[in-house]
Amino acid sequence: MIPFLIAAFLLYFPYVWCHIRKEPLSEYGLVWTLTPEALRECLLLATLTLVPLTPIAIYWPGARVPHFFPMKETLSFLASGIAAAIIEETFFRGWMQTLFSRSLRPLLSITIVSCIFAASHMFVNPGPLRLATFFPGLIMGFLRFRHGTVLPGILYHALGNIWSVWFFPIP
Repeated sequence: MIPFLIAAFLLYFPYVWCHIRKEPLSEYGLVWTLTPEALRECLLLATLTLVPLTPIAIYWPGARVPHFFPMKETLSFLASGIAAAIIEETFFRGWMQTLFSRSLRPLLSITIVSCIFAASHMFVNPGPLRLATFFPGLIMGFLRFRHGTVLPGILYHALGNIWSVWFFPIP
């Protein structure tokens, strides 16, 4: 129940924030738009980051990847990965990055939010490798900054989560 409440808060709080403060959703990147340029850039960045990681994951010491799961479990992992992308990008890149960007330079706000994003992954499943989420956080922050919407980051994040279902080197 607690994970569900946390997820609901992360997803809906930015929208409630905008409503209460009478600020436009577009200022927080919460109006989902995807231009062809943003889609191409997102897919290029996903290719440039996930393809090189695949052989590293396959040959990771002690890893048994790619993972194979029964269909029901696979669909559950995929759905949760997509939901996590939507929830986390809405909160971290939509709400939090916008607030930091108001008083800091874009690169610094992207870096700080990526640090917080990476640290948040330690709560779910602690381990130093979870801090590696800092690096895709930078990419998702860049996509949010460049395109003014969280949707390219959501797409990149979802692709990364789908990749990790099969190739993440931690069982």
